[in-house]
Amino acid sequence: MPPVTEAAVLDALRPIVDPDFGKSIVDLGFIKELRIEGGRVSFAIELTTPACPVKSEFEKAARERVAALAGVDDVQVTMTANTRGHRTAAPQPEAGAILPGVKNVLAVASGKGGVGKSTVAINLALALQQTGASVGVMDADVYGPSLPLLTGVHGRPRAEERRIVPHEAAGLKLMSMGFFVTENSPVIWRGPMVHGLIRQFLTDVEWGELDYLVCDLPPGTGDVQLSLSQLIPIAGAVMVTTPQEVSIVDVVKGIAMFEKVEIPILGIVENMSFYTCPACGHHDEIFSHGGGKRLAQEVGTSFFGEIPIDTRIRFGGDAGVPVIVASPDSENAQRFMDLATKAALAVAKNVLSKPKRSPRLAVIK
Repeated sequence: MPPVTEAAVLDALRPIVDPDFGKSIVDLGFIKELRIEGGRVSFAIELTTPACPVKSEFEKAARERVAALAGVDDVQVTMTANTRGHRTAAPQPEAGAILPGVKNVLAVASGKGGVGKSTVAINLALALQQTGASVGVMDADVYGPSLPLLTGVHGRPRAEERRIVPHEAAGLKLMSMGFFVTENSPVIWRGPMVHGLIRQFLTDVEWGELDYLVCDLPPGTGDVQLSLSQLIPIAGAVMVTTPQEVSIVDVVKGIAMFEKVEIPILGIVENMSFYTCPACGHHDEIFSHGGGKRLAQEVGTSFFGEIPIDTRIRFGGDAGVPVIVASPDSENAQRFMDLATKAALAVAKNVLSKPKRSPRLAVIK
């Protein structure tokens, strides 16, 4: 019997196609550390994100296809993940040290306030962390920071060797203006001061090695959004809206701003999509329904799903224990896990399919 060859193993694996990329896992370079020792074959399948929803299917198909080869007695398949990084050179020469260990910056944005953007941001970050990714959250909403309330973390971060050490909770690294002011202290700052703070959060905070840094942006299209787009390459934005037209109109403006600074829209989330009475099961679309999905179709981006009005989500946010931590097996926690999977895959697709570049410095007129 002829010996098992590397070419034969790769040919056996080539028909396995990643449904998100539409290419063979062999052609995508997912097969790593292939070893053949007589009739024993071992290899790793390195995915683009720990959040890949089909990794168990890949493992099963790979094991079966290689085991069917003549001369193969044993197959060892290891599933790994290496989050692909969007980061390239910083757009400003003096900003070369900004976030050196952060692979991808994800912006969570909305056109207007009151749509639950911060709740989506923290649960998205926690969902990414639960898939095995290393994640941080930067509360960039300078005027209305909500990260302390949502996480139950308070107090000034400590400093070490002139570096700010972020707080940590539930496996996330956290930074917010809310850690430096009291609950009743208003932040009354002009644009240049806001730009300076955002830059400090990016340069002076010891973020370390992260797969994702989730940035919770303030509503609208103001100074913070422009500062971030000028300082760092952003992998993409997740837009949060409620179903009614007054929210959709403002989200359209936010999308237009991101297009001007060449930041891709990863997808749209419809929050407060519907309400189901826990007592009688009555279903009510309080703020209309379907606006987010319709908008995604109109602008040609992905629809990441619907998050209902649920008192458990609200209670969790007020208590500093987001629903994905408080009720990890709940339907709503699964909705956020699905959101994280879709967002991570959208980032990976952008990294693999587009040439790397830094965002253009743009002036919004």
